[in-house]
Amino acid sequence: MKKLLPVFLLLSLISCRKQKFNLLIRHAVIYDGSGKASFKGDVGINADTIAALGDLSKAEALNVIDADGLVLAPGFIDTHSHHGGGLNENPDALAVVSQGVTTIIVGQDGGSHLPLKNYFTHLADSPVAINIGSYSGHNSIRDQVMSKDFKRPATPAEMDSMVRLLKKDMEAGALGLSTGLEYDPGIYSHKEEVMTLANVLPAYHGRYISHLRSEDRYFRDALNEIIAIGKETKVPVQISHFKLAMRGLWGKADSTIQLLEAARKEGVSITADIYPYTYWSSTIRVLFPDRNFNDLKEAAFILKEITSAEGIIFSNYEPNPEYNGKSLAEVASIEKQTPEKMLLRLIKRLDECDRDKGECDGSIVATSMDEADVKKLMQWKYTTFCSDGSSSGRHPRGFGSFTKVLSYYVRDQKTLSLEEAIYKMTSLAAVNIGIKKRGLIKSGYYADLVLFDPQTVKDHATIQDPQAVSTGIESVWVNGTAVFNRGQTTGKYPGRVIVRAN
Repeated sequence: MKKLLPVFLLLSLISCRKQKFNLLIRHAVIYDGSGKASFKGDVGINADTIAALGDLSKAEALNVIDADGLVLAPGFIDTHSHHGGGLNENPDALAVVSQGVTTIIVGQDGGSHLPLKNYFTHLADSPVAINIGSYSGHNSIRDQVMSKDFKRPATPAEMDSMVRLLKKDMEAGALGLSTGLEYDPGIYSHKEEVMTLANVLPAYHGRYISHLRSEDRYFRDALNEIIAIGKETKVPVQISHFKLAMRGLWGKADSTIQLLEAARKEGVSITADIYPYTYWSSTIRVLFPDRNFNDLKEAAFILKEITSAEGIIFSNYEPNPEYNGKSLAEVASIEKQTPEKMLLRLIKRLDECDRDKGECDGSIVATSMDEADVKKLMQWKYTTFCSDGSSSGRHPRGFGSFTKVLSYYVRDQKTLSLEEAIYKMTSLAAVNIGIKKRGLIKSGYYADLVLFDPQTVKDHATIQDPQAVSTGIESVWVNGTAVFNRGQTTGKYPGRVIVRAN
């Protein structure tokens, strides 16, 4: 009995010793990101890592925050972002953290820093408030290899050069390959070129993400192309900003999802992300996939089937900045032209501006989607959320995507439950992108967290006021450090570079 006494005393001392943390968040309603029901509890954090969760009422901490019944969730992951631009000047990333987003994935639509190794080194040397991962962009690679002579298929030698550049990016930690096949220069690539590059990915356990070759007229062919890439390469493939952007496609969300489910049954790991709006933002030229900018019949088709004269709003039209914020219908009325002729004339002026000044901006916001389709596509069990946004521009998605989901689609419309929405914004996003140790409130995971009020969280950004900051997001932590609190950024920059996990 005497021999057992010291052991008994040691165990008693261990059990009485209080847990200690750097940060303790008490009395939260925890949605852990798994999609399971919430539970009340506490979360203890040491350094950059979640150390414990549950009933930590007897624990001690250097800093204690009383959540007072607010929701605590994993930090949201924006799987398709353009917020990387401007972070040198504004490392606080207000547009991002004010929505509860802690990680953004850039290098989208085929556009990325080249080479990525230099970009990652810069981020490591000059960190920002958020975590950043990147794809390697096909358009950026194609532009470097083919320069201005891009309106043609690539030669075998040029494709070899592209492969070498992609391999360097993959070795630097790129998540995979992104394409923007509605944009120059990628729109001129043949499917064989894209497949050749995609076949680089399996050796690196990379992924393929795509702004499809068409989101309207040739949508089914474009969908078949990404499915074929997934089938041949056996790598996960993701549809960027999932949409049915043409009246002739409206109401076909169910049949589209059935096609994707059939592909998954055949072994294709296909997923998607979506932003919660019926309107998109891009260059005005993307309306013309055949680049037939003098075709009046094509302009009429666009304004009847793709969007409308009232639905096109000029975001940044450099040849005539006074048109910014006006619709095509308003501009046509000012110039006493039909909307169809006005559309062609505005592109001609953009071409003239390009010749005089270099590449001039001609960005627009355009309504092309149906609300019922948006809801069905976001409900698909493999769809995550993205912003496709930036900290500038006229589309409100840059400041409002994630809070709009929580306020409008969860609280108001009941399109998703809160646990479903958080699951899509966190752990499913991490799985679809291939991120490890993020997306869950779980011991051993990085402490990327958001505390918010589900009853008051709301987006305020509009086309008229696109940089309006959301409300209801109380606090945001990145790698255990607060970056946003009560409507203000903190000036802390704990963000990390997210590299591919093999």
